[in-house]
Amino acid sequence: MTTVLNDNNCAWINDLNPRSNTLTLSSNLDTEWLIVGAGYTGLSAARKLGQLYPNQKILIVDAQLAGEGASSRNSGYLVDTTLNDGFTSNKEIENYKKKTDIYKIGIETVKKFIKEYQVDCDWNETGKYFASSKKEDKKILEKFSENLSNLGFEHKLLTNENLKKKIGTNFYNIALHTKGGVLLHPGKLVRAMIDILPKNVTLYENSPLLNWKKVNDIITCNFKNGSIKTKKVIFATNGFLKSLGIKTNYNFPITLTASMTRPLSNEEFQSIGAPKEWGVLPVKPMGATIRMTKDRRILIRNTAEVHNPFTMAQSILEKRSMKQKIGIKKRFPQLPGDIIQSTWSGIVSRTRNSSQIFEKIDENIFVAGCYNGSGIGVGTLFGEQIAIKACNENSKEIETIEARNKPTWLPPQPFLNLGVKARLIYERIRAKSEI
Repeated sequence: MTTVLNDNNCAWINDLNPRSNTLTLSSNLDTEWLIVGAGYTGLSAARKLGQLYPNQKILIVDAQLAGEGASSRNSGYLVDTTLNDGFTSNKEIENYKKKTDIYKIGIETVKKFIKEYQVDCDWNETGKYFASSKKEDKKILEKFSENLSNLGFEHKLLTNENLKKKIGTNFYNIALHTKGGVLLHPGKLVRAMIDILPKNVTLYENSPLLNWKKVNDIITCNFKNGSIKTKKVIFATNGFLKSLGIKTNYNFPITLTASMTRPLSNEEFQSIGAPKEWGVLPVKPMGATIRMTKDRRILIRNTAEVHNPFTMAQSILEKRSMKQKIGIKKRFPQLPGDIIQSTWSGIVSRTRNSSQIFEKIDENIFVAGCYNGSGIGVGTLFGEQIAIKACNENSKEIETIEARNKPTWLPPQPFLNLGVKARLIYERIRAKSEI
C-alpha cells in the first residue's frame, strides 16, 4: 500500500482538540476480528462488533490518525439526493430510487447515533441547493424536479432573487432546494465515533498496512511495525482499496481540494445579507460545491483530479487555493480577497456507475466503501451493516443495500487513468463558468 501523508491544513480537523494517548502497532498480535481503516465505515463496524461481541477482542487499525482522512476532509453534506440529469427510462428512475433509499437510511443511522450519544456536530436539517448561474440549466433542474415529485421528495425551484435572499449572492440564476439533506461538522462527528468505541475495541493509528494474505483459515495482515493474525477481517479503506489489491477493477481514487475562509466579521456577514447556514451543490459535476458553516465561514471545493502520489505538496495546494479564491470572489465580490484561511486535499473513491462496494470477497473477508462523494451517511450505514453481514446475519438494511446496482468493471491501467483524466477535462470545460 502507498504510504499516505495527509496535509495538516484541514479546517475541520484543526477545529478539534488534539487527541492524546494514541496507540501505534509495534508487535505481533492475534485477534478474533480486525478492521482496516478507521473512518466512518471502520469506526461504525468496530462499534457494532463491540456491541455484538462484548467478550471478544476487536482491533481496528488506520494508516494515519483515525478519522482524519476522507471522513473529516469532505464538505459536511449528509445527502438525501444527488443530481442525475438522465432519467431517460423507468429503469433509471428505479435505480435512482434504490440509491436514495440507501441515502435515507444513512441519514437515519447518523441521526440515531448523534441522538443516542448526545453528539454535538453542528447538525442542521436545512436541506441543500442544486444551483447554476447558467439559465439554460433550468431545463435540467425542471426535469430533476419532475422526477423528484414522482419519487415523493419535498423540494422547491427558486429563481435568482429568492436564492439571493437565502445565500447572499446573485451569482446563481436557478436552483432547486431539497429539504431532506443535512449540513454538519464532519470532524466533530467522526471524533465522537472514536470517543465512544466499546472497551473491547482497541484502536491502533499511524500503522500503515503493507500487505496481507490468507493461508487456510488465518488472515495475516503485515503492518509497518507489526503484524496481526485474525479469523475475520473487514477492509474499510475506501479510496485506498485499490492499493491493497481489493476490487481493483471496480474503483478508482480522485483527489479533491477544498478551502475555507476565516469566520466573517459582523460587517462582512451583513454585507452578504446575514444568511442562515446554507449549502450549494453544482448542477454540472465539476462546478463548485460551496457552503456557509455555523460559525460564518465559507467552504468551497472546485477542483478534482487524478493525482499520484496521494500526498499533495503544499505548493500545489497553494495553486488550488488561488482557484478557490477566484470562486469565492465571483460569488461574493464584496468580501476581501485574502479571506481564505486553509486549503486541504482529500481522496474520494468512485465507481463507474456511482454504486458502492459492499460484499464478502472471500471466506471471512469483507469489504465496504467507495461512496462516490456521499460517504457520511452511507459510510456510517455500511460500516454497521457490513459488521452484521460478517456475523453471517441479515437485516432489512442489508436487503436494501444489496438491492442496489452493483459496481461495474473498469478498464485496466493506463487506459483507466487516461479515460478518467479525459472525462475530468471534459466536465471541467462544461462547468467552466460554475467553478
